[in-house]
Amino acid sequence: MDDVRGDGVLGLLSRAIPRATDNDLELRDPARVESFARWVERFVARYHRAEVRGTERVPPGAALLVGNHNAGAWSADMFLLGTALYRAHGLEGTPYGLAHEVVLGLPGARQLLIPLGALRASHETARRVFDAGRRVLVYPGGDLEAMRPYRDRDRIVFGGRKGYVRLALRSGVPVVPVVAAGAHETFIVIDDLRWLARALHAERWLRVGVWPLTLCLPWGLTLGPMIPYVALPTRILIEFLEPIRFSRSGAEAAGDQAYVDECDRQVRETMQRALTRLAEERRSR
Repeated sequence: MDDVRGDGVLGLLSRAIPRATDNDLELRDPARVESFARWVERFVARYHRAEVRGTERVPPGAALLVGNHNAGAWSADMFLLGTALYRAHGLEGTPYGLAHEVVLGLPGARQLLIPLGALRASHETARRVFDAGRRVLVYPGGDLEAMRPYRDRDRIVFGGRKGYVRLALRSGVPVVPVVAAGAHETFIVIDDLRWLARALHAERWLRVGVWPLTLCLPWGLTLGPMIPYVALPTRILIEFLEPIRFSRSGAEAAGDQAYVDECDRQVRETMQRALTRLAEERRSR
């Protein structure tokens, strides 16, 4: 879908941003980033009564930002945290986001996201960003976390995915956890129906492991991933946590499964404590 050539605006933009350059760091457009940041501040932040804290904790230079994924097709928290870092640290300090190729394949997605700093997800791409002294934002939970049931909205769900730890260890960069509370309440996932995704072989043809049953506006009850919807005006709290610097790094550390498991557990437990705290703060107000 992302290679469609048309005569309209998207067709022109598609020709301007060919797929072969999806991982070119220089495609990020400062003017587009500034314009998008103003839109996020004017509409998204106000609509969600958003508060972003801890941008001063993000260290200078290369770093791997690790977040909890929320809200299916509406990742307001991703835009909010990116805008906060842009205002606090400028364009150089704004992270590049590693995007699922299915997301980049949606109509218009590449034309919107690549000028804002999205890159086709791969470890090689991330290492090029680190080599340039810049930051990368990843969501290890991916579709499993973005479509987790409503009852698990205040839980970190990475689904056993630990590639982010190996990436940080091989690259020798700190992990900066960033946690969002409230973002997963913009719609209601009744169940993620992983069994249905397996029956449909969705992992093979769509690279997703869930086929959720959701309740959202304006569609009501829906079945299937990546359905655009009108977000409920839930309040969103986001916090950058202290950087985690692992005691070991390099290929040997990344190849030590027990050590990778230990590092992953440290990150997830740190994020879970923060998410629990932020969720309780939201409920107390």
